[in-house]
Amino acid sequence: MEENIDHGELIKKATEHLKKMFDESEQSIYLFLDDSHKVCNEKFASLLGYKSPKEWSEVKESFTEAYVAESSRKILVLAYQKAMKGFIGSSVEVEWKKKNNEKVRTKVILVPFLYDHHLFALHFIS
Repeated sequence: MEENIDHGELIKKATEHLKKMFDESEQSIYLFLDDSHKVCNEKFASLLGYKSPKEWSEVKESFTEAYVAESSRKILVLAYQKAMKGFIGSSVEVEWKKKNNEKVRTKVILVPFLYDHHLFALHFIS
């Protein structure tokens, strides 16, 4: 029987575990568990036009609709599925949708990240 998991607490602990990397990396970074449980560093929030990682994480719309340009949705979803099903990392080009609906092109390294027996997708953006 699966126990009830507090995903909010889980993402909080995973973020604490990655704090130094989130704070000191020269790259934009985000960690994704699901549409409601995601966190990013200041650089990624700023890249997409958000005032803070908190504002970015509070968006309730589906992740791909809120942040990913339509032209890049399929490639990012396929990279995510490979990470989640086969523990396969990917490097893909992604066009993001900023808060003001402008677009920004980037390269994304997506890797599976296992923390406390839960699988996350960790993304590095440049």
